[in-house]
Amino acid sequence: MPAKTAKPKAASAKAAAGKHVAECHGVKVPDSPMLTPVRIERINAARYEGQEIAGALEVIREGDKVLEMGAGIGLVGAIVAKNGKPSKVVSFEANPNLIEHINALYKLNRLSKTIEVRNEVLISAADAPETVAFHIRNSYLGSSLIEDNDRATTRVDVPTAQYAKLHRDLAPDVLLMDIEGGELDFLRHASLDGIRAIVIEFHPDVYGREGMRECKTLIEKAGFAKLSDHCTRFVWTCVRDVALQGPLPDLAWTSETTSLENAIVVPPHEQDFVQQAGVLTAEGSYHGEGALWRNGRALTIAPQMPEGPLKTRKGTWLWGGVLWMHFGHFLVESMSRLWALDHLNEKIDGILFVPKRPRNADEVSQFQRDLVRLMGTDAPVACAAAPEQVERLIVPGQGFGLGPMITGTDAFRDAFAKNFAKSVAADGPDKLYVSRSKLPSGRGNLIGEPELEARLSAEGYTIYHPEKHDIHHQIATYKGAKKVIAAEGSTLHMLAMVADPATEVAMIVRRPSGATRNLERHLEAFTGRAPVSITHLLRSWKPLGAAKPRMWMGELDMPALQSSLAEAGFISKTGKPWISLEPAEVQSRLGDRFEEVT
Repeated sequence: MPAKTAKPKAASAKAAAGKHVAECHGVKVPDSPMLTPVRIERINAARYEGQEIAGALEVIREGDKVLEMGAGIGLVGAIVAKNGKPSKVVSFEANPNLIEHINALYKLNRLSKTIEVRNEVLISAADAPETVAFHIRNSYLGSSLIEDNDRATTRVDVPTAQYAKLHRDLAPDVLLMDIEGGELDFLRHASLDGIRAIVIEFHPDVYGREGMRECKTLIEKAGFAKLSDHCTRFVWTCVRDVALQGPLPDLAWTSETTSLENAIVVPPHEQDFVQQAGVLTAEGSYHGEGALWRNGRALTIAPQMPEGPLKTRKGTWLWGGVLWMHFGHFLVESMSRLWALDHLNEKIDGILFVPKRPRNADEVSQFQRDLVRLMGTDAPVACAAAPEQVERLIVPGQGFGLGPMITGTDAFRDAFAKNFAKSVAADGPDKLYVSRSKLPSGRGNLIGEPELEARLSAEGYTIYHPEKHDIHHQIATYKGAKKVIAAEGSTLHMLAMVADPATEVAMIVRRPSGATRNLERHLEAFTGRAPVSITHLLRSWKPLGAAKPRMWMGELDMPALQSSLAEAGFISKTGKPWISLEPAEVQSRLGDRFEEVT
């Protein structure tokens, strides 16, 4: 049938007069051609779309932003807008014949300032056309983007809207979706980041059982779990499950705390990258907010409930998470929950961690205690060597970390800006080069770094080896610097936490690694200024055999490095040319313990 544009029917006289023929959850429904006696009865009995409405009211919180796909007669969105108290509801409906009646319902219930309907089709795929065909059937309930050759339809062309833009502009908390089979294609391309809850109706008559299974798998892989009391085979109400989905800076729970009575803290029993460790409730349920996440992956997963009697730790303790002995990982991951110190309404007896390495047991190093104290607390730091029960455990969300969390939550950045190292005064040279040359060979050094140090000394830079100084000296030195050049490494995480926003930073990249981007984003988020990243390596070398990139050594391209530093204003443009090491000299320094990375 040829395409045409359908004209919306005028609102009925009853609607115009402000009368209604049905009511559900306090929302009055004006008369319209879509309302049959049976449908009116179902609305009055709260059976019309009852599963979707109950699920939506269960998950929507006051102030939420809600995206509704498939408004229908407008009742579900109106009930949500009236009862859920969201700040905004944006609804999409493809059928142009429904729009005027939907708006009449909104107007009758005085909801027009909270909810709006758009006669558009929301497309998640990147190559969306300007319009798509929509097939209107005699019953609006059967109208769909998908043509059914067995049923009479009228085709209309409906404008499209880009989901990616709406997702960015609206930042919805809750997604309601009933789009007559279009949900499968939408879910295949849509980002669900930032969405806390979904209420969705599946349509296996359109895409079959396999298609419905794919829809459900896509939702689960995105980190959602069903609320069993609000789910049927064809309608799901789902919420973000922190045990399945890693933290993001704009997710509410990352800046919230929960308190558990008689919580069970379980340290890892084996050394591994991913470990069974963390927090259980007194009943043995896993408390996912206590997990450590990195790059979208949980490094601690649900442990088994310990057997036998447990030692009881008296008092109220703040959950610190995993206690890293590695300086950089301690800064970024072991301190990720200390923002909560600034939000406690009660005195705590200490901060409790579990070890990353079981062999470290209950060991707590001095540098770890010093870093915690720099947050302005005198709370003791403890590490659980064996499973134990804690009378009261306060569990903050992970406010910082590697990967998506490297920018930190607002609460984390505010707490560190307000408290961290405030007692340490700036005391150091204006121009600083932070070196790795004194670290043991094979720790990710730069080949040619001593020569670089000599060139930078001639430019007025003080050569600084942070591992030779205590924490307070490092912080005072970083606070005093106006220009910093640094070999890429953990020290830049410390610099990001204490540097003056006016400090200029150049980072010399020494290896191919995602760590580079983490450092760049950390510095920019905390100081407001991105570093100048300089990657000029002639070759990369690694220890013989299997070796992780953090152990690789980069051979400096000195002329290119000089040019980039001069162009960025860190050194003069008229200095003596820098020369790279001869290959024979490189080989002499490496000996027979390294091989070139090809």
